[in-house]
Amino acid sequence: MADGLPGHEYEFYSLVRDNPWLGGSSEYSSLNEAFPYWFNGLVPLAYSSGDERLKKQVLEAAEYIISHQQEDGWLGPEVDKKRRNFWGTYPVFLGLAQLVDVEPNMALPGTAIPAMHRFVDLMHSMLSNGHQGFVWHPGDLFDEQWGRSRAADMILALQWLYEKHPEGNEDKLYDCMYFLYEQSYDWSYWFSKDVYIKDDLDLWPVEITNSLFPYVHGVNAGQGLKAGAVLRRFTKNDSLLSSTHNGVDWTFKYHGTPSGGIIADERLAGLSPVRGVELCSVVETMFSLSYLYHALGEKDFADRCELAAFNALPVMVMPKWWAHQYIAQTNQPISHELTRAPFWNVGPHGQEFGLEPNYPCCTVNFPQGYPKFLSASFARQGDYGIAHTLLGPAEVNTTLTSGARVHIKCDTNYPFNHVLFYTIELDKGNFWFSFRVPSWAVLNKTTLSVGGQPPKFVNPDNVTGMHTVQVYAGKTIIVYELGADIRVEPRANDTVAIYHGALLYAISPLGDYDAHEPRSGHTKRNSAPPQSHDWSIHPMSPWALAIDTSTLRFFEYPNRDSPLPNPIWAENAPPTMISVLACQIDWNITDGYASNPPLKGQRNCTSRALMVGLRPYGSAKLHMAEIPTVNLRREGVAPLDQDLQGIELKMNGI
Repeated sequence: MADGLPGHEYEFYSLVRDNPWLGGSSEYSSLNEAFPYWFNGLVPLAYSSGDERLKKQVLEAAEYIISHQQEDGWLGPEVDKKRRNFWGTYPVFLGLAQLVDVEPNMALPGTAIPAMHRFVDLMHSMLSNGHQGFVWHPGDLFDEQWGRSRAADMILALQWLYEKHPEGNEDKLYDCMYFLYEQSYDWSYWFSKDVYIKDDLDLWPVEITNSLFPYVHGVNAGQGLKAGAVLRRFTKNDSLLSSTHNGVDWTFKYHGTPSGGIIADERLAGLSPVRGVELCSVVETMFSLSYLYHALGEKDFADRCELAAFNALPVMVMPKWWAHQYIAQTNQPISHELTRAPFWNVGPHGQEFGLEPNYPCCTVNFPQGYPKFLSASFARQGDYGIAHTLLGPAEVNTTLTSGARVHIKCDTNYPFNHVLFYTIELDKGNFWFSFRVPSWAVLNKTTLSVGGQPPKFVNPDNVTGMHTVQVYAGKTIIVYELGADIRVEPRANDTVAIYHGALLYAISPLGDYDAHEPRSGHTKRNSAPPQSHDWSIHPMSPWALAIDTSTLRFFEYPNRDSPLPNPIWAENAPPTMISVLACQIDWNITDGYASNPPLKGQRNCTSRALMVGLRPYGSAKLHMAEIPTVNLRREGVAPLDQDLQGIELKMNGI
């Protein structure tokens, strides 16, 4: 990401380089949100990657906006007080909070913390006076709704300021939280059984769906998942927990993809695999779910966060991170300009890969996804513990409440294999170390070895999913191995989704990649770096397939602990696959995309059986993940058993 588009937008992309927040004039919206989105993602990217070039960009940007704070305390480019909208400052506050955590000097006079408190003083006076900057007159409803539907983001930042750097301003901070809370859109209202819409909104009257737009917009829907838990922290209203659970459960049950995203091509759209998932929504969903796990400690939130991180996010980005989609389809055998888009409010280029394939918001917002996931991968647990919450390769250096220094490093190829090697160095005393056991783990195959002792089965907490061990001073080696089986889960239209571990697997037709100059209107002609392209991808192998699930087999490359290919999210790069017998069926591309899957009575094989390798969804830029099923022996097209065994022996070497 640091070497790709996220790490270079500051240098050439006018919506960042020439943004009004930095004294320029390039912006795509009166909300002035392009710079805030970019800043919120670049802070954790710069410091998690350790990239000095990006750190310099972050500090330059922060110093500019702080030094140009307006006399009355307003942060941002809005000079006309009537046009001041708090929404744009939410991501800036989140970015500054992250920056202060890694740059303590940003709390000194003249830096971030004093600037944030000056803004809070102004915010308090504005909110006290008819909720200025938050509730506008009816003509501004479209602009107003973003701040009111996403208020939890600012409240979260204010809670951070209250707890870590209050500066004697606790009363105003609390008042601002309450002012935002009392006039924000009420997510507990939307997450109630008499209001929540559980099917495609296209089937509902326009006046109803328009009135609910603050809740049903896809990015709002991702951000809103955490709202109840954020508000509960200062309202102490435990009923918000019930609405939070409803929100997460219903969102993914009625509008979720098998990859962990929310189907909302600008608005919630039911369960059809031809409808779209917006990239902005994916990264906001990941952030909400990681927050919910930290705040409430229920393992389902972490499982869902990893599902999105390892499937919904990478499938929408080119392997070297120089191009992305605006919208992804669950079944997407072709990526090109659509004849007639099936989306609610996305143009014909929305599912192509590029610099700016539709609205530019995702170009500036998508970089927050993995850096914030990494930031949330470790957490304190109680007074004496450290927990590995979101699994993957990561390390942490910190000081325990006892004063002891601890360094924890996790070496792993997770999620592509399931062995995690922990090296823990503690300078004195002892502490409790916990790691999460995902819900998909097969417990009688999941083991733990501490300090070279024989492996033992894990015994995770039923709620948190955490298994905990005591670690003593010195160097401790822990080997944690998860057991996993193939999982077949039913989807709409009598299709199935195939999983192994945290990864979704998909039919992945080989792609013919066609690169062309970026279409963005926010770069001068030929000014984008040579790595930046827009892409169309056409299939070169069959995609219109039905599979026989009785023939699913999992394979992984030999030497599974060897370093992974880099980039890993490239076609055929991951070292795992699932083989399955399939046959071609009548299934066509209509208006430039694959229509909904044929129903069960319409799946007659048009070919002999063929062995197909299902690949990790995140690496399959062309993919079919909601797959029709067929009984090949009943169809009379299956190969002889000995032929199948020969194919499997060959695939064992992959």
